[in-house]
Amino acid sequence: MAPLPRASLPCASALVLLTIGFAAMANAQTEKAFPTDAEINLMLTQAERAMQQYKPLIDQEEAQMGKSAADAVANDRQVVNALETAVKAFKGQPQRFNGPLGFAFFELLDDADRNALLCGSGAATQAAVQMMDGNKEKAASLLHLARSCSDASTLIYTVSENAGSLYQKYIEAEQQLAVQGAEVAEKCTDILKKNGVAPKK
Repeated sequence: MAPLPRASLPCASALVLLTIGFAAMANAQTEKAFPTDAEINLMLTQAERAMQQYKPLIDQEEAQMGKSAADAVANDRQVVNALETAVKAFKGQPQRFNGPLGFAFFELLDDADRNALLCGSGAATQAAVQMMDGNKEKAASLLHLARSCSDASTLIYTVSENAGSLYQKYIEAEQQLAVQGAEVAEKCTDILKKNGVAPKK
């Protein structure tokens, strides 16, 4: 095997050093910057509990508000089912949250929060109507549903904020690594040029 041209040796050494340095730096920053399994699993547990609180309220919404809430109830169930499926999938592989699926999960939480809030406002409106009609028992039942839906919305919103913070953390870490990768490539190109070796295109 022919020896490497002398001009290539410094670049080869520099490449090894830069690669090792970049790998060490990337690993250190990955541990600090990217959401960990523990952080993701905690958020998933919170989401699971929020769905357990919200899910029975959808049945109550359907029972107490009838056909007027049929479309809303169908949408609520669809969102909750999607969230439950996502939680199960992420629990098996938490790092899948660090990617496009994480953003989809955040959007589902946002939808569930909005739906629970609408459930609360809709029940409160119906309670007022029933009160005006003199149906105090029905009004009291609807007011209880309104409060429960509002409480569920607050809980889901808290989980959504947590998920959003974790996803922001992932985005920032990805951007940081991309910048570092570009810097390493630029340094290597400079070294190659200084040693008279044209970088491969």
